[in-house]
Amino acid sequence: MATAALDFSVLAHRPATAAAAESLTEQELCSVGPCQFPLPPVQNLDSFEREVMEYIKPAHGTTTLGFVFKHGIIMAVDSRASMGTYISSQTVKKVIEINPYLLGTMAGGAADCQFWLRNLGMQCRLYELKNGHRITVKAASKLLANTLFGYKGMGLSMGTMIAGWDVGGPGLYYVDSDAQRTKGQIFSVGSGSLYAYGILDDGYNFDMEVEDAIELGQRSIYHATYRDAVSGGTVSVYHVTKDGWKKVRGADVGDLHYKYYPDADQHPTYGASPL
Repeated sequence: MATAALDFSVLAHRPATAAAAESLTEQELCSVGPCQFPLPPVQNLDSFEREVMEYIKPAHGTTTLGFVFKHGIIMAVDSRASMGTYISSQTVKKVIEINPYLLGTMAGGAADCQFWLRNLGMQCRLYELKNGHRITVKAASKLLANTLFGYKGMGLSMGTMIAGWDVGGPGLYYVDSDAQRTKGQIFSVGSGSLYAYGILDDGYNFDMEVEDAIELGQRSIYHATYRDAVSGGTVSVYHVTKDGWKKVRGADVGDLHYKYYPDADQHPTYGASPL
């Protein structure tokens, strides 16, 4: 069998010692190694890159939430997509159905979330084919976190929740583009999340009934859309149980406004004229 000779030519221009490396100028360092490309002619490259990222960084807007209770998990989302003050769509599906027992939510860059959650669906299916059983929620969230870790610092913008039911019961995890992964009972993600938390913290009870939980999720998203200009559209609510997920609500936020406050005087923002 013939053996192939190893090519060490890529090391030819590298300094032999640390002292020699320190003596090289910045321009010489940029030319070291096989991957050579011109860098911007600036004095401080790090600060330049940070400034440029701020110029091209898109402004996101969304509200998503999820919480665990006695009868499963409730996931609720809005449907508005925006770019700064421009509303590009009112009908975005922000819940990605990974498999019949597993859901993912979108917050951040729509393309990033859609692509990597669908990629996660592929990984979960391959796991199921290889091992002969469904992947757990814990393992699915870890797969996503591992994938995103490989792209950390490369411009991804994601704040997702992974929710589902497995042999251990219900599971809810938060995973973001920095590869942070956290298990919890209540999460809300997006620009309107603080407003949603205000309703959730007041109304959440682990022992609540299914209809009360669905109403809490829907109302939390509605109030977030009222206060947050870049959240809106339709409120979609999903219920995850041992039998899988099911979409249980879908209502326009305009209709919900008049449902909750048929009389304008009842709304908390209504105030008497000071005159």
